[in-house]
Amino acid sequence: MVDSVLIEGLEVETVVGVYDWERRINQCLLVDLEMAWDNRVPGASDDVSDALDYAAVSERVTACLKGLQPKLLERGAEVLAGELQEVFGVTWLRLTLRKPGAVPAAQAVGVRIERGQR
Repeated sequence: MVDSVLIEGLEVETVVGVYDWERRINQCLLVDLEMAWDNRVPGASDDVSDALDYAAVSERVTACLKGLQPKLLERGAEVLAGELQEVFGVTWLRLTLRKPGAVPAAQAVGVRIERGQR
């Protein structure tokens, strides 16, 4: 299967970082997701109940990262990937987690992981 569902540039405001000052403020994280999903069924039925609900996925991403408040992006990515696979039955995903402004000379820093089998 090569079909996928995308969510790109999802903004999540949460506590993130290792420094004391970072633990006292909210910062923006940007989330990009590509999730394997057989789109033939919803493509044929035109019924949202057959599709991967990207609104529900987006809400889950936001709730997970806000609740987790990770020190490291790596931790946030790992926990989030596991939760999405478990809750939504996604067999494979590629997740990019970016922290804009973390390095003054860079637009953003981040991590990208892939989990599961395509």
